[in-house]
Formats: sequence, structure tokens, C-alpha cells
Amino acid sequence: MLTRRDVLRSAAAGAAALAVPPLARAGQKKEFTLPKLPYAYEALEPVVDAETMTIHHTKHHQAYVDNLNKALAADAPDALGKDLVELVRDYKKLPEKVQTAVRNNGGGHLNHTWFWQMMTKPGGAGPKGDLAKAIDASFGTVDGFKKEFLAAATGQFGSGWAWLVVGKDKPLAVAKTANQDNPVMDGQTPLLGVDVWEHAYYLKYRNLRAKYVEAWYGVVNWDFVADLFAKAGKK
Repeated sequence: MLTRRDVLRSAAAGAAALAVPPLARAGQKKEFTLPKLPYAYEALEPVVDAETMTIHHTKHHQAYVDNLNKALAADAPDALGKDLVELVRDYKKLPEKVQTAVRNNGGGHLNHTWFWQMMTKPGGAGPKGDLAKAIDASFGTVDGFKKEFLAAATGQFGSGWAWLVVGKDKPLAVAKTANQDNPVMDGQTPLLGVDVWEHAYYLKYRNLRAKYVEAWYGVVNWDFVADLFAKAGKK
């Protein structure tokens, strides 16, 4: 005969089993998931409109996540749930059949996961402290950096990104990547990136990419960039 203690133990075990997400159970791989935004969809208005943010996050970014999971599940299941930076950086070590999918969709997932955090509400302070000193050492002034960075973003042919990365000859450098490539693929450490795919700005700015990137510069989360810079210096 079951005692009351046995019944309670059984009920607790059942509840615990139900509380475990299916992907976290033993013997199954953990899939990549869409991260939540650190702010509301309308938080970056008027620079980035709420409709663009909603579509960009829930449609475009979600598609990269879904396609990445699908490709890995089919051709490289052991890579599911791997550290995303390592996955993208070392995509050429994966089975050849899945490399392009990881490059495109893993890169898209990583780029956007960082991109959301690289932005904050308009009106924030500019770079300061060690980051500001590194910018001055590399570009002469903050305005010098802004000019070079926005020129790279505006001049990127087709879809892609402009980046601020840890430099080789100087503390910092500006780089560009096509499509959803990420600087980590070339052994670089990215600190800031701006998405210049048309889906990032076309609803509000139409074909005026230069107007978009100029406005976008006003929502850069410099605290996040400074944190990445500090962590890079400790590696």
C-alpha cells in the first residue's frame, strides 16, 4: 500500500518531468533559439520604427534560427547547441554539406544576436573611458571613426555589415563583411556592427541607406561596445 509520502514523491517527480523542456531531456540535442530583445519593439523610435524591428526580429532572425537548426539536425546533429561563436568561427570544420547553411544562417543568428544588444534608446552618451582612448588612437577622433565607419556601411555593395573590430596595427579598425558573414570567420573580434541589408531599413528609409546609417549611429549602445572591448583586452 502506498503511503502519503510515496504519493507526494510520485507527484513531485511527475511535475519535475513535465517542467523540463523537451529539448533539455537526456539523449536529445539542444536547439538554438531566438533571443528576446532587451527592449520593446518601439523603443528605438524614431530611428528604427517598430514595424521594422518586429519583422526583422520575429521573421528574419527567426528564419536564420529555424534554418540553422534544420540544417544541423539533418547533417551535423552533434553541433546542435554548440557555442554559437565557435560554430560560426569554425564552420569550415563541419561536414561540407552543412557549411554553407551554417555560414549563412549561423552567421545571421550570431550577427543579429549581437546587433540587438548593440542598440539602445536614442540619446545615449557616446564612447568614453578606455574605448574612447582606443578610438582616438586609431582614428584621430570619435568623429574620425564615425566618418570611416559610416562610409564603410554606406559603401558596402549589396547586402552585408560594417564593423568596428579589434585591430592589428592599431587598437581598433573598421571592417566590412558581405551577406551574413561575421569577422570571427577571419579571426577578428567584433565590437560593433550595423546591418545594411535592406530589410533593416527599407520600410522607413526606402533606398536612402546613408540616411539610415547616419540615424542609426544615434542608437549605438556604447556601454555594450565598451564591455566587449574590455573583455577582448583580457583574452
